[in-house]
Amino acid sequence: MSDAIPVFPYPSPRVKLVSMDRPWHWLSLGWHDLVRAPQVSFAYGGVLVALSIAITLGLYLIDALYLLLPATAGFMLVAPVLAVGLYETSRRLAAGEPVSVNVALGAWRRNTGQLAVLGLVLMLLHLFWIRIALLLYPLFFTGDYPASADLIQVIFFSPASLPFLVTGTILGAFLAALVFAIGAVSIPMLIDREVGAITAIVTSVTAVRANFRAMALWAVLIVGFTAVGLVLLYLGLAVTLPLIAHASWHCYKDLVE
Repeated sequence: MSDAIPVFPYPSPRVKLVSMDRPWHWLSLGWHDLVRAPQVSFAYGGVLVALSIAITLGLYLIDALYLLLPATAGFMLVAPVLAVGLYETSRRLAAGEPVSVNVALGAWRRNTGQLAVLGLVLMLLHLFWIRIALLLYPLFFTGDYPASADLIQVIFFSPASLPFLVTGTILGAFLAALVFAIGAVSIPMLIDREVGAITAIVTSVTAVRANFRAMALWAVLIVGFTAVGLVLLYLGLAVTLPLIAHASWHCYKDLVE
């Protein structure tokens, strides 16, 4: 735990090396924060659940449910930005400061410009992924995008389903890994310190590369907890997403000094 490597050759944040099982400790600390600030945690979780349901309903009403899968995957690309208030809540809990929904909503004011830059980067990657997903369909299928009633049959049980899903999964996994490396600790770092977005991104990539095994486990846990929330008709996201966000703050504090 005492080993650390510099991010830049000049005075800069330093990345600590941790053991592979460390993500379980982050989850434990994240759960502790969730219990200590339930009003903030569940307010954020409830809004995200409502937003997810509204988007799904909207896609259904315009007969565009074929966008649901890429939209769901893309949501994970921008989720770190949406959790800014939860990072601030964990920061304040650690500092012994009062927490509230209003304070969490004002977290953007701590480093507005740089948070906006990083948020723009993640949003552009999200839009890039949606564009790729839309281009993949005509490469493997003929005709228009499927209607909602035919979606499952076309996507999962057509002759072209397997190559389509494999290609989409590979491309999505590559983009998700890139976004994970960029955002693993960068946004909590921008909340905690007066640094630039580039410094935060490089620090995050360095932390992921230097602690590859621990961060790989952390990525798997994030995907797993998010999947559980989705399977429970989005309702599970009210708990899993705040838990992941609080734990991500402790991930940052554990890795960067």
